[in-house]
Amino acid sequence: MAPKIPVIIDCDPGHDDALALIMALASDKLDVRAVTVTGGNQTLAKTLNNAKRILSYIGKRPLLARGADKPMFRELTIAPQVHGDSGLDGPVIPQADYPVEPLPAVDLMRRIIAESPAPVTLLATGPLTNLGILLTAYPEVRSQVGRISLMGGGLGGGNWTSAAEFNILVDPEAAAIVFSSGLPITMCPVDVTHKAMIMRSEVEALRAQGGRVSVFAAELIDFFFKFHTAQGFPGAPLHDPCAAAWLIAPELFTVQDLSVTVETRGEHTTGMTLADRRPWSGAKPNVSVCLDVKREELIRLLARCCAAYGD
Repeated sequence: MAPKIPVIIDCDPGHDDALALIMALASDKLDVRAVTVTGGNQTLAKTLNNAKRILSYIGKRPLLARGADKPMFRELTIAPQVHGDSGLDGPVIPQADYPVEPLPAVDLMRRIIAESPAPVTLLATGPLTNLGILLTAYPEVRSQVGRISLMGGGLGGGNWTSAAEFNILVDPEAAAIVFSSGLPITMCPVDVTHKAMIMRSEVEALRAQGGRVSVFAAELIDFFFKFHTAQGFPGAPLHDPCAAAWLIAPELFTVQDLSVTVETRGEHTTGMTLADRRPWSGAKPNVSVCLDVKREELIRLLARCCAAYGD
C-alpha cells in the first residue's frame, strides 16, 4: 500500500465542509494532520465551534486551530441563507469541549509542513484567507507543499454573483495569491460540483445504510437540500466533498490543465476565476481544473466513507 498523503484541511464548516471532513478523515489514503478554520460560511466563532462539534461527533482527533476571522483586505461575507444561523443548522449535534491549539492556524500549518518528511497537501474548502497569509508570511513552505486541492471558482460563471463563486468572492486577494503561487493546484469549480448532485433517493439510501455518521451525513444533506431545491436544483450539489474526493479517487474526475487568474478589482466581476482556453495564447497552465465527475461513483464513495465509521 502506498504511504498515506499528509494533509491539512482548511475549512469553514458549513454542511458540505462537514461532508468533506467525514470523507477525508475516513480515507485510508490520507493522513489528516490538522484541521484549520476560517470565517466564511459563518463567522469564525461559529465555524470553529462547528469544527469542534463535527470532529467530536465523528470521533476523530486531528489538531484543530483557529484561523483568520476576516479576509486579508475586506470585510467578511457570510452565507446564513445557505447554512443557517449556526452555519450548521439541521442536525442535532452536541456542543463539544474539543481542544483548540494555542498556535494560530497559519503557524500550526507552517510547523506541520516544516516537520513533515513528505510534502503536505492542503485541502481547502472555504475562503483561501489562511492559505494566502501562509504563503505570504512564510514563503519558504512552498517547497514542502505537495499540492493544493480546493473547492472554489467557476469557469462558466458563479453561484454567489453572476461572475463569482462564494469561496473566491469572499477573499479574492487571498485566492489570487494562491493561484499565482506556482504550487500544483487542483480546482473543483462549480462547473463540476453542480454535476456532483446527490438526489433524494440517494440521501435516503445513505440514511438507510445505518451508522451514526451515515445518518449524520444524510441530515446534513437534508438541510442543504432545502436551499438548493428552492433554487431550482434537482438535488444538492456536493461542493466541498469534490475536493476531498479528488484526493481519494482522482479517477472519478475529468481534469484539464488551464491558466486561471482571479479578478480582484472588477466592478461586476470581482472574484471571477478567468480561464484562458485559447490554444494560441501561450498562457502557461497553473491549475488542474476538474470539469466532469462520475456522479454515481462519487455518491458511492461518500457512502463507503460514512460506513467506515461503523455503528
